[in-house]
Formats: sequence, C-alpha cells, structure tokens
Amino acid sequence: MRRAVGPFAVFALAALVSGSEAADWPSFRGPNGTGVVTDAKPPLSWGTDKNVAWKAAVPGVAWSCPIVIGDKVFLTTAFAEGQQRPKAGGGFGGGGKGGGFGKGERGAPKETYQFKVVCLDRKTGKTVWEKTAKEARPTIPTHGSNTFATETPVSDGERVYAYFGMTGLYCYDLAGKEIWKKDIGSYSMQAGWGTASSPVLAGDKLVVQCDNEEKSFLVAFDKLTGKEAWKTERREKSGWATPFVWKTKDRTDVVAQGGQKVRGYNPADGKQVWELEVGGGQASATPTGDAERLFVGVGAGGFGGKGGGAGVRAAGTLFAVKAGATGDITPKAGEATSAGVLWSAPRAWPAAASPLLYEGYVYVLDRNGGTVTALDAKTGKAAYTKERIPQAGAFWASPWAAAGHIFCLDETGATHVLKAGAEFEVVRVNKLARDMYWSTPAAADGALFVRGLDALYCVKE
Repeated sequence: MRRAVGPFAVFALAALVSGSEAADWPSFRGPNGTGVVTDAKPPLSWGTDKNVAWKAAVPGVAWSCPIVIGDKVFLTTAFAEGQQRPKAGGGFGGGGKGGGFGKGERGAPKETYQFKVVCLDRKTGKTVWEKTAKEARPTIPTHGSNTFATETPVSDGERVYAYFGMTGLYCYDLAGKEIWKKDIGSYSMQAGWGTASSPVLAGDKLVVQCDNEEKSFLVAFDKLTGKEAWKTERREKSGWATPFVWKTKDRTDVVAQGGQKVRGYNPADGKQVWELEVGGGQASATPTGDAERLFVGVGAGGFGGKGGGAGVRAAGTLFAVKAGATGDITPKAGEATSAGVLWSAPRAWPAAASPLLYEGYVYVLDRNGGTVTALDAKTGKAAYTKERIPQAGAFWASPWAAAGHIFCLDETGATHVLKAGAEFEVVRVNKLARDMYWSTPAAADGALFVRGLDALYCVKE
C-alpha cells in the first residue's frame, strides 16, 4: 500500500528516474518515492466546486495511483461486466475474510477481466489512449476491499511499466505501443487477500517484489528489453509493501519490506547487503528516507508471525536505519540501537499509509484511529504522539508534503491539512465528492491528481 490498501494501500513506489522532467510525478510518492512536492506547489485549498480543473471517470475499479509524465496522466484499471465495488470498512487485519473480489468466494472470480493501462490528457482529463494488457480470468482471489489493479505503474520518462499482481508485467511507450511483457508466475496470497506491491525503477532495472505463500522472491528485469537480470529468493511470506530505492551518498539499496525482516539488496546483482528484524506484523507501508537515514517499520498485527526476541524487536516499532548499514543490524534484546540502527520508536507503526519525512520530522498516520504521530528525524523523540485529527476517516492513502504543510487524505475524500513542524495544528480540511479514496495522489506542475473509486480529479488553482 500502498500500498497497499489493506496491506495494499499503499503500495509505495520509489524510483531512480532518468529522463523525467522536474514537473513529472513518475511513480507513487514522486520522483524519489518520498511524497515531497519540490516543484510548483499544488493548491492548499479545494472542494467539490473550488479549484477542480476537471473530473474524469475511468471504467473498472482499481487502487493504483496516477502518475504524470509530460502532458500525460497514466492509470491502470481492471474491468469486468457486473463487477462489484470494493467494500469500505474492515480491510486487512480487521477480521475480513479472503475470497473472490466483492463476493466473498473462496476461489478466483469466474468473470473475465480486462486489465488496462489508460492514458489521459493532463490538461483536460480526456482519454488519449487505452490498452488492454490482458483479457482473462484472474489467477487468484482478492479481498472484497482490494482490486485486481492495485499496483501503481512507474515510468522512466520514455516508457510506462504496469504490473497487475499475478497477472503479468507490461511495458509500453508513451504512445501506447507495447514494447515487452512478462509472466512472472502466479502464487497464492495469504487468506486470498490479493496483491499490492508495485514495481520500482533502480537505474536501468525494473524491480518487482513478489512475496507470497508459496515461493517469495525479488526479481529485476532490464527495463529496455524485459530480460531477467537477476532473481533472489526470499524467506518472507505474503506482503503488500512496495520496495524503496534508497539512494545515499555512497550507494543505492533496494529495500524490501517483510513481516519478519526488512532487507537491503544491491540493485546490480540482487545480493543482500543488510537485514533488520522488525518483529512480525503487517508488511504494508513502504519505507522512506534521505541520504542519511531510512525510516521503516511494520504495522502491529499478528499475521506476519511472532517476533523472535525481546527489546524493540516487536511489531509496531519504527526504526531509523543509518546509511551504509551492512550485515545483521538488529539491536540486541533490550536495546533500541545498534551499529546500523540510529533509533527506534515503539508504538509508532505505519499501518497502511507510508511514513513521510519532511523538514526534519517523520510523520506516521494510524490507519483506523484517525491519528498522527510526529518524530524528530535525527533523534526519534516524539514531537507529538497519536494526536487525533478531528472527524478524520481511515487513512489508506499515504500523506504528502508541500509548502510547509502535511496533507492527509482519508478514505471519504477529506484531505486534512496540517502545519508542518513540532506543533500539532490542523489548518484546513478540503473535501471532494464522497467516494472511496484509497489511492495516493500525484502532484505535478502546480496540480494535484486525486483518484477516487469513481473518478480522477485534477485539483489546480
């Protein structure tokens, strides 16, 4: 999730992008996968009849996030005749049962789906082209609140890469011509909950994390040809977090989140560089970081397995990993730091929305509690802990930052705008039409692209 949503909201994409313009938003959470807007700032205030440039309906249902390249906006979707809407409330880790999408069936749906990549005009929202990557029955079931197009596409500025879970990986040029496609296999997911982890770009490689109940692995493809570059087996079971491409002054790591452990890999050959035991919980939120520190943790929840050890090795802890870490950096029992861990903060778990690093603080949203925690990025000391945002719904989308503010989109379409810094302050609430909003928006060139279940909105002064 970003995620993923349920464990897939969030779905977080991080990319080392070559060829993209500064005003592009080529992956979930932007060019660096951090959710920080660095070009022209989007508006601070909007509503159903204020600062909405256009609204576009997209057939089918999906939690994949929009990306923006040049004058185009790209989305994915999955469409079937008679398909039902995802169900709000509950989600993953909340007692929901796995089964067919929207139907509670045990097996994969019997309906034939069209798995589509859609290109819209950035200025008008009109469809430029749409391509059906595949038309087939889904190979696995998914939870009633998940979709069959939850993974967010990623672009290098010249090509768009779309991954539909256990259905396939597809590469198109910006005009909609298919360049290559890959079938990386189909594997069962825990409780029939479906998939969410999105592909990322690390230099000239496209990386996919496929953690499942049968045969988990991390795999990299040549972004131009689709030829497999390397494949690394993983011991983790089902997970929904997107890898984070962590670029420091000395090297680049592909960070893969797991319910038991977080691991850093060399993007050149897929070899493991470091690992951190996080205790066993929901691997849903994507890490974030800068050139000095990585911020990572799993949501509190039992389905990831029990943690082995005491101290900070328990689900619900947020860790700050030091750049240059190698080997096993797990703190010893009863200790909060190690040679590779700068600090750890218990009960600061990122449940579904990914953590946000902005102007010296790390912000973490609680999924169902409508609360936010702010930690000093250098020390881990809490500026405030689990402050309740008035009338906030559940947070599945990841927060973003711009112009000294933190933006938190809840599932009802209300964006709660907080003042960045050590003091908790809600400065305004912006509401769009009531719908389900589990996708994280994209921001580019002064515009914000917000996807609900029924439509995509362009918010712009």
